[in-house]
Amino acid sequence: MDQREKLISYSVHYNGDWARIAEAIKNAGPGMPVVCKETTVTIYDRAYPSCLRALRHPPWVLYARGDLALLQRPAVTIIGSREMNAYGRRATITVARRLARDLTIVSGVAKGVDAMAQTSALSIGGGSIGVIGNGFDTVYPKENQELYARLSRQGLLLSEYPPHVGVRKEHFPWRNRLLAALGSALVVTQAACKSGTMLTVNQALALGKDIYCVPQPFGDEEGKGCNLLISQGAEILYTDEQLNEICHTCKSEAVSLS
Repeated sequence: MDQREKLISYSVHYNGDWARIAEAIKNAGPGMPVVCKETTVTIYDRAYPSCLRALRHPPWVLYARGDLALLQRPAVTIIGSREMNAYGRRATITVARRLARDLTIVSGVAKGVDAMAQTSALSIGGGSIGVIGNGFDTVYPKENQELYARLSRQGLLLSEYPPHVGVRKEHFPWRNRLLAALGSALVVTQAACKSGTMLTVNQALALGKDIYCVPQPFGDEEGKGCNLLISQGAEILYTDEQLNEICHTCKSEAVSLS
């Protein structure tokens, strides 16, 4: 059993738990043969995205369904509120469709902004990467079952958890570091002040990513997080020219990393 096979064995045996896998690697633990029918990309592979190596805790193994070539394309991450209102919906559709003409859209397959951004990208034939916090055998939320299938066919579905691993709340904040790393920039189209979106923003800031936020109407609770971030220094996103600038910047960064 080579090192790659051992790593996959550790991942399956320890349910994708980063720390336990790291301990097994450190101790050179024996790998146990496992059956894994999913496509896997390990940290030892050339196909492993270079942007993930910048993380303090890069995933050891990625399980994938769909087009792995999307991992090598310029990408932007779009995230936001699960409780999206009409304004957030319009903003997300507009931003995602424009950016998807030139970039791969990365998001978390959650309800609300995430699902809308990815559906909008796929609807115009663009690429989208969905990063989930559970294994492929579980669809969460259940209402996104068709989106899971579409990403597997037309885009890419990624998880660092083996297929049998179910939903655990601690997986989602941990998943957010991948969302932050995979996009060259981060766009928030609508977010409350207290939300998982803010955790992803913090991860992106730690990686030196540019943050863009769509401004929200005065007093709009669902969008106060965007206005807060803008007041703290995030770029206010309100023109088509800025969307063009995001595309140019993300493409340039992808070229510099290649």
